[in-house]
Amino acid sequence: MIRILAALAGLVFAGVALLAFVMGAYNFATEDAVHSPEHEFHLEAHGPEGGFQFEGPLGTWDIAQLQRGYKVYKEVCSACHSLRYVAFRDLAELGYSEAQVKAEAATWMVPGIDPNTGEAIMVPGIPTDYFPSPYPNKVAAAAANNNAIPPDLSLMTKARHHGTDYVYSLLTGYTDPATFEKDGKRLLEEFPDFSTPPGLHFNPYFANLNLAMTPPLGVEGQVTFDDGTTATVPQMSKDVAAFLTWTAEPKLIERKQTGWPVILFLLFATVLAYFAKRQIWADVKPKKKD
Repeated sequence: MIRILAALAGLVFAGVALLAFVMGAYNFATEDAVHSPEHEFHLEAHGPEGGFQFEGPLGTWDIAQLQRGYKVYKEVCSACHSLRYVAFRDLAELGYSEAQVKAEAATWMVPGIDPNTGEAIMVPGIPTDYFPSPYPNKVAAAAANNNAIPPDLSLMTKARHHGTDYVYSLLTGYTDPATFEKDGKRLLEEFPDFSTPPGLHFNPYFANLNLAMTPPLGVEGQVTFDDGTTATVPQMSKDVAAFLTWTAEPKLIERKQTGWPVILFLLFATVLAYFAKRQIWADVKPKKKD
């Protein structure tokens, strides 16, 4: 009886799943395609030519690139965006010494308490402090950014599809909607009523094509890199995208490096189990049918 009920329950679940699949396929085949600027002219994110060094199963961090990316964040992005989940002491993973981390933390002002009056004040940071927000609260952030609150960047590359490529594409993707075209079609010829409202900026890599963030990286040499690398807009975008990948997944390379021994162990265990099975059942012969 129990087996019959289990079989019936399985059939019910299978039937529901099949019905859902059939209905979804029917709706997909019969619904009209969305015809809108956001659908027709949105571009998929892409990375820089040559990709990133940390990509792939054998990828590693490019420490010099991460340090350059940190400088781009500090001198450009930090004016509007926070890194609330990253502490100054974490910068030691980017190759900075303990003294350098301490000195770097002191260049930032963080919320503190006056020991004499108990009032809230801003004090130089120490390694255990976290990167401060540029705004005291969300109301102030919205008021300074056309009513749009700049998101925290700590986990941005994990919060967006193809996050690292998304950051790179967004930073390099600002363009003029009057001349923008995709697949040989001009945006304003297909959608004459399309416009970028005052205070917004056109970027085809953003979901609705218009966003409140002004182009943060606009000219070559906006940041001066300590290692002499030429600070072109694509270079700065690539470096800060790599840095934000590190802030979101600081253990990314360690996970990859741990994965290889695990795979080798599983392969060895599989081979060992196979030979153990053969050894244990070697004397057991199948019964012959009469």
